Amino acid sequence: MAYSTKKGLLLYNAYRTITYTLSPLIRLHLRWRIFQGLDHRSRWPERLGRPSVPRRPGPLVWFHAVSLGEGMSAVPVIRECVRKMPNVNVLMTITTMSAFEVLRNWLPSEIIFQFSPLDTPGSIDSFLHYWKPKAIVLMESELWPNLIMHASKNGITLALLNARMSEKSFEIWSRPVLLPLISLMLSKFSLIAPLSTEQGIRFQLLQAPPGIISFSGDLKYVIEDFGVNGRGRKSIDDLRSQLTHKQVWMASSIHRGEQEIILGVHTTLMQLLPNIVTIIAPRHPQHGREIAKKLEKEGHNVILRSQHKKLKPDTNIYVVDTLGELRHLYMLTPIAVIGGSFLPRSTGHNISEAASAGCAVLTGSHIGHFSHMVLEMQRLSPLSILQVSGKIELEKTLIQLFTNATLLEAHRIAAKEAFSRLSSDIVTNTVHNE
Repeated sequence: MAYSTKKGLLLYNAYRTITYTLSPLIRLHLRWRIFQGLDHRSRWPERLGRPSVPRRPGPLVWFHAVSLGEGMSAVPVIRECVRKMPNVNVLMTITTMSAFEVLRNWLPSEIIFQFSPLDTPGSIDSFLHYWKPKAIVLMESELWPNLIMHASKNGITLALLNARMSEKSFEIWSRPVLLPLISLMLSKFSLIAPLSTEQGIRFQLLQAPPGIISFSGDLKYVIEDFGVNGRGRKSIDDLRSQLTHKQVWMASSIHRGEQEIILGVHTTLMQLLPNIVTIIAPRHPQHGREIAKKLEKEGHNVILRSQHKKLKPDTNIYVVDTLGELRHLYMLTPIAVIGGSFLPRSTGHNISEAASAGCAVLTGSHIGHFSHMVLEMQRLSPLSILQVSGKIELEKTLIQLFTNATLLEAHRIAAKEAFSRLSSDIVTNTVHNE
């Protein structure tokens, strides 16, 4: 074990040297991301560990999530921490612009909100020196060597919540040349709370100390309703009334390439169900605008969510190009098809939000780490989640659901009941473990 630790330290020192040497190039890359609109134009110094707000006196806990999904999973835990420890400051950092745009409006006002520092020695040193957290809570798979090793060196408690590692990442870290480094990093944690038993086994195989692994449940089940503003609420109510006499289904979190499958299914359904309306909610808003533009050129009557226009009698495609409204939009449809799951190398998306809204939930076969969520819900009720292999099976299943009201209702009830059973007590258990 001592030899493995020594080798891990050698690997970490090499990583630290490389990231220090490449820091100027990494900053140039950051500038390019700003130019591309991928990083914030005025708050980019935060990515270099430079704060934009003063630190309040008192102990501080730092929560970090990379993107919107992970950030939303962290919010219920943050709220519970604030409730139980009102004298502790909470700092939350994110990486992506989409997470920033949504979360900045819905986090409790007492939460300090910043962009995360890059994993370079200078950025991490500056960040930790300024904020001086007592504990760091990382979400899912944010395993950054400089962050973890610098935090440990400074005596900062580390926790990894909803811990997961993709099959590809697991294979990479399992290689003999890298295993000592990941083993060293994982040994610095006081708590690893994996989102499934399978994920827990992966962390054990990567030599995480068994005593720090504790199961609490998947925080994706307890993502809160972030609400919408007044205009958004009225727009959703208006849309609900416009869809009252339509047959509606929604394809959400669609990735590039999947729109061809969804639009092909829509064409087939139109021939059988002239009253159909297909709601398409791509993973990224810009993709939605591109889809709408292409369809308009082809002569389709398409409505974009951001334009807040009323549906015309011949409108049969509604494209969502906004963020943070998905849960409310699920309330408008009896059927939800979850994307990011129909093309090879896809890894799926959260199915629990659609289930909580009482939708009949369908997903493709490429679901990555969300396979545990599908299996958990199907164990409680085989009707709760429907997996389809591709376009033909998706068409067949949707036709069955639209033409059999009893079957559709059974799937909707099963999904909601499975969600309710799986989502209980997760936040309480997670905070208790911390």
